[in-house]
Amino acid sequence: MKLADIATNTLVAQCRIATPMGSLTLAATSRGLAAALFDAQKHHPGDLPLPDDPQHPHLAQAAAELAAYFGNAQAAFTVPLDPQGSDFQRAVWKLLLTIAPGRLSTYGQIARQLGRADGARAVGSAVGRNPISIIGPCHRVVGHDGALTGYAAGLPRKKALLQHEGVLQVQGALI
Repeated sequence: MKLADIATNTLVAQCRIATPMGSLTLAATSRGLAAALFDAQKHHPGDLPLPDDPQHPHLAQAAAELAAYFGNAQAAFTVPLDPQGSDFQRAVWKLLLTIAPGRLSTYGQIARQLGRADGARAVGSAVGRNPISIIGPCHRVVGHDGALTGYAAGLPRKKALLQHEGVLQVQGALI
């Protein structure tokens, strides 16, 4: 399921915010934040036919919490979430939320948590379609050897987010 496919059915508002990593488009349903997508991110649906409403409660809360995160990488996200995807994708995205700031996981570890030891590639695909960047911390998922493998918003952003959280040294080596 693609965000653009459900935009006219369940999304109710959007707004754009500036972050130190670039602009994000936030989109919400009546139940929670459905998207936090960087410009030019893979799987970005493009312009959404939604009202621009930065005062929408879920969007305003997400914007405030993202600002807090960029001020302090340990800041918690409590905005209600409503990402749109398949049952498997939502299960993967739910596990992303358990990876604490400053910690890493691998695609294989997530697959094993889901009871699919051979499912690292499927997990990688779901992680790559995570519609709630930063809040659903897909940037904290690395290859089995610690390599900074793909990131839908670009590897430079992944590296910068991990540096912000203290996971990477300035030179980029894992610590």
